[in-house]
Amino acid sequence: MPEGKTVRGACHCRAVKFEVALKGGLSGARRCNCSMCRMRGAVALTADVGDLRLVEGEEQLTEYRFNTGVARHYFCSRCGIYTHHQRRSNPNEFGVNAACLEGVSPFDFREVPVTDGVRHTSDGNPERIVGVLRFEPE
Repeated sequence: MPEGKTVRGACHCRAVKFEVALKGGLSGARRCNCSMCRMRGAVALTADVGDLRLVEGEEQLTEYRFNTGVARHYFCSRCGIYTHHQRRSNPNEFGVNAACLEGVSPFDFREVPVTDGVRHTSDGNPERIVGVLRFEPE
C-alpha cells in the first residue's frame, strides 16, 4: 500500500467506517509497550489528523483517555474494537489499527518494531525501540 493512498476501514460490526491516507503506507507499522497498547495488542499505522475521515458512525465512537489525558483512544461502543487514537507523542497524528483496514491483517507484518511507551518521549526520554514482534507463518 503506497504512502498517501486512501484506504477504507471499519470496526468489527461496521458501525464505524472511515477512510484514511497512511503516512508511510504500511512501512510505519509499530507496536508500543505502554499499558494501553500492551493490553489492546494492535499494530498501529500512522496518519496525519487531517487524513482520517469518519464516513459513518461517529456517534458510535467512545473516547478513552488515561494518565496524562493527552492521547485520545477511540473504540466502537457496539463491538468494542479500537479503530484509532490521537497520539500523545504527536497530537497531529493518529495511530490507526491496521486490523481495521480493508485488505490488511496484523499477520501481514513479519516484524513490527515495539517502541518504548513506558518511558515516553513526551516525558523527555529518547525515542527507542525496545523489541520486535515477529510473526512466522508455518
